[in-house]
Amino acid sequence: MLTTRFVNGAPNWLDIGTPDIEGATSFYNGLFGWQFQSAGPEAGGYGFFQLDGRTVAGAMQISEEQGPPSWTVYFQTGDAQATTKSAEQAHGTVLVQPMDVMGKGHMAILADRAGVPFGLWQPAEIKGVDLAGDPGSLCWLELYTPDMAAAAAFYQQVLGMETSAVPFPGGTYTCVNPAEGGEDAMFGGIVPLADDPAEESAYWLPYFEVEDTDAVVAKTQELGGTVRVPATTMEGVGRMARLADPYGARFAVIKSEPPQA
Repeated sequence: MLTTRFVNGAPNWLDIGTPDIEGATSFYNGLFGWQFQSAGPEAGGYGFFQLDGRTVAGAMQISEEQGPPSWTVYFQTGDAQATTKSAEQAHGTVLVQPMDVMGKGHMAILADRAGVPFGLWQPAEIKGVDLAGDPGSLCWLELYTPDMAAAAAFYQQVLGMETSAVPFPGGTYTCVNPAEGGEDAMFGGIVPLADDPAEESAYWLPYFEVEDTDAVVAKTQELGGTVRVPATTMEGVGRMARLADPYGARFAVIKSEPPQA
């Protein structure tokens, strides 16, 4: 499961790029109760979404030239430079070279073989988000990709991620975990892009835990967001829905079923 006991190869940060930071703040405040806290004038408008004073994500305003509105997930690395080189060797792309972030840590933005952007975060003063797995915070990730085997090989080579097949109704689900912690540290899955026929490009999809999936779906529509896949229940997993904010940034929500003894 996804926790804040971060290890290399596991997600430890995520942020959203949006064309309207005030509008996005209003949307996510209404949906999850998040408050936006600026990181200061030296941060170029970057700030933090917080829930009860604990950081759950980052946020920044972007221009159209910087790309479409989207969520970006970051994975922990002990050496951003070395991991970036590994990504290049694995036929990935460097979108933003490793850089120091005001002494808080080192970051880089890469893209995998299918062109999916993702980030690296080498912790220093900031280890990662303060909350994960609880309502209103990141709890799971899915990679929608046209070539699952190639994606698994890429992330294994670059970040040491391991995969395992878990039986589900109608087939199997490919789960992902960091090398450290094994399958008990699963944080996401790799899914065929064909499972999202509305999308032509591969992407990482963040899931946020909620108390009531149907209420969040209704609230999303009320606040100007979009329901991409209506709420559905998967036995043994939970009730989930895929959504988008008013600017098109994709995310999902889930009311997870309690783990079985």
